[in-house]
Amino acid sequence: MFELNSLGKVLMLFGVIIFLVGGLFIVGDKIPWLGKLPGDVCIKRNNFTFFFPITTCIIISLTISALLILLRRR
Repeated sequence: MFELNSLGKVLMLFGVIIFLVGGLFIVGDKIPWLGKLPGDVCIKRNNFTFFFPITTCIIISLTISALLILLRRR
């Protein structure tokens, strides 16, 4: 069963994560390579555009995983 102390820490962690994701949305347009890497899929047709930044997602996932691994070792 969760204690209130550990539940508070989990809620604070989620708050920090949401804050960082919000900051990424704000500065995301200022990073020129974000979403334009080789391997990012962009299909444009007449009235249809499909965009899936798979390479960008992989790089962001690896970065977040590395940060979490480093934080767990403390």
